[in-house]
Amino acid sequence: MLVNHKDLNFLLYDVFNASELTELPHYQDHDQTTFDEVIKTANRIAEEYFAPHNSKADEHEPQFDGLSVSTIPEVKEAYKHYANAGLLNARQRYDEGGMQLPALVHAAYSGLFASANPSTAGYTFLTSAAANVIHAFGTEEQKSQFLPGMWDGRFAGTMALTEPDVGSSLGDLATKATKQSDGTYKLKGQKMFISGGDQDITENIVHLVLARAEGAPQGVKGISLFITPKYLMDENGELGERNDVQLAGLLHKMGYRGTTSTVLNFGEQDNCTGYLIGEEGKGLSYMFKMMNEARIGVGLGAAMIGYRGYLESLEYAKNRPQGRHPSSKANDSKPINIIEHADVKRMLLAQKSYVEGSLALCLFASRLVDEQEAANNEDSATLLDLLTPIVKSFPSYYGLKANDLAIQVLGGSGYIREYPVEQCYRDNRLNPIHEGTHGIQSLDLLGRKLWMKGGKGLQLLLTRVNKTLKRCQTHEVLKPLVESYSKKLTLFSQTTMQLGQNLQTGKVNETLANSALYLDMMGKMVVAWLWLEMAEKALSLAGEGSKKERAEGSNEDKHFLAGKLQACKYFIEWELGEVHSQSKLLTELNSTCADMEEAWF
Repeated sequence: MLVNHKDLNFLLYDVFNASELTELPHYQDHDQTTFDEVIKTANRIAEEYFAPHNSKADEHEPQFDGLSVSTIPEVKEAYKHYANAGLLNARQRYDEGGMQLPALVHAAYSGLFASANPSTAGYTFLTSAAANVIHAFGTEEQKSQFLPGMWDGRFAGTMALTEPDVGSSLGDLATKATKQSDGTYKLKGQKMFISGGDQDITENIVHLVLARAEGAPQGVKGISLFITPKYLMDENGELGERNDVQLAGLLHKMGYRGTTSTVLNFGEQDNCTGYLIGEEGKGLSYMFKMMNEARIGVGLGAAMIGYRGYLESLEYAKNRPQGRHPSSKANDSKPINIIEHADVKRMLLAQKSYVEGSLALCLFASRLVDEQEAANNEDSATLLDLLTPIVKSFPSYYGLKANDLAIQVLGGSGYIREYPVEQCYRDNRLNPIHEGTHGIQSLDLLGRKLWMKGGKGLQLLLTRVNKTLKRCQTHEVLKPLVESYSKKLTLFSQTTMQLGQNLQTGKVNETLANSALYLDMMGKMVVAWLWLEMAEKALSLAGEGSKKERAEGSNEDKHFLAGKLQACKYFIEWELGEVHSQSKLLTELNSTCADMEEAWF
C-alpha cells in the first residue's frame, strides 16, 4: 500500500475541502468524482508500473559506457504510462491539452508516485517543473517548440544550477553565455549534480541552465536563464543536430539511484546553443518558480517516502511475534506480536505523527497555490512564501527520522536489503540536502521571509491558528491540548518578536547563527496546529448524524478517529516540548556553535 487512502481522502475532502475549489471558474468543470478518478488512475499506474521496479532500479543503477547512458527498461515503460495518462501537464488549461486540475489534487496523486518509486518519479517531476517555467516565461516560439514534446512525454526536462565550485551560492556561478548575431547564445561551463541530465528514456532533454551573459555583473543580478536542449530543433519542430552538451560522467549516489545524477559540460566544442528565457539578468527570478515548486515537491516526496516506510514497519509489527509483556512470568506463554510492546508503539506513533503531519503540511501548501493562482488571493500567496522553507524542510527532516524509526521497528530485518525500509532511508536522505539545505532554508525564513510585507505572512498564519484553537475549544477532549499548545504559541510569538528586535539593532550574525533552531521550532508549531485541525475535523465528523448512526459507525471509522486524536496528543505532548529549550538558545543568542574555532576541531 502506497498510502492510507482513508487518510488521503480525509485530508483532501474534509480538512482542505478540495470540492470547494470547484466553485472557482477555473475548476468549475470538476467535482469530487473527477478528482477521485484521476487519483484512482494514478494509483493504478503507480502500483503497476512504478512500484514493481523500485528495488530493481536501486540495484541496477544507470550505466554510462562513455558514449551513452542506459537505464533498466521498466523506467521508460513507467514514464510512458505516466505521460499517456496526461499526468505531465494535468494542471495546464484544456486548450493546451491539460486537465485544469487543482494543485491540491496534483499533489495528492504525485505523492503516490513518490511513495511507489521516487527515482522514476523524479524524471516526471523535473519535466513538469521545467515545462512550467517555459510556459510561464518563454516566448510563444519557445513554447511551441518545446512544450508539446515535454507534455506528451517525448522530451524530459532538467534544472542545471549547481557547479563543481558553486553549490547554493548561485551568485558565484561561472558558466558564461555569449550572445550571437541571430539572438541565440553560446554557453560554456560545467554543471554538477544535474538530476536526469542524461538518460535513454526520452528522445530529447531540455535543460534550463543558469549562466552569466557576457558583460553582466557578478552576483545574482547578473544571472540569466537559457533553454539548452540536448538536440536542437529544426524549422519543422523535429529533432535536429546534437547540441554541444556532453555528459562528463555519472555520479553514484547513496540513494535515489534510479535517477541519473550527472556532470554536464556545456560548450566543450565551443558550440553549445542556448535560448534566453525572458530578459538578461532575471534568470534567478524565473528559476525560482521551478525552485519553489521543487521545494514543495521535495517536501511532498520526503513525506511520502517516510509514509511508505511507516506503512511497511506497521505491517511488519502487526505480524512479527517476539517477546512477552514485562509483567508476564510464564516462559511457556505465547509470544506477542511486537506491536503490543510499548516502545514499538512509541516508534510507530512517532512515525505516524511525522508523516501524516508532513503530508497535511504539503497539501495545505498546495491548497494555498490554488487560492493564489485560481482565486488571485494575495494573502494566500504571502502565506505560501512564508511557509515554503518549512514545507521543504520539516518533511525532509522528520520523514527521514520516520524512516530511521521504521528500520528500528524491523530490527535486524530493517538493516538488510531484503526488506524495503533501508532503501526508503537511503532514498530519503537526499531530501534534506537538495533544493536548499536546512541551513539555507532557515536563513531564508528568519533572515527574510518572516519580515516581508511588515510580517503579514506570520499575521495571516496566526489568524488561521487562532480560528482552529477556537473551534477546538468546543471539544472537551481537545481542551488540554489547546491549553498546552497556546502556551507554546505565546512563547513562539515572544521569541519571534525578540529575534526581530535583535535583527533591527544590528545583531544579524548573532541572531542568524542559530536560525536552524528557529526553522525547527516554527515547523513544529505549524505541524502541531495542523494536527489540532485534523483532530478537530475528525471529531466534528464523528459528531455529525444521529446518535444511532454514530453508535453504529464502523470500527474502521472509530479507529481512524482514535488514531488521529492519539497522534495529535503525541505530537503536542512529546514533540512540541522542545520549543522551550529552542527558545532559550535563540533568545539568549547562544554562541556555543558560532564560537567554535577551526583549529579546535
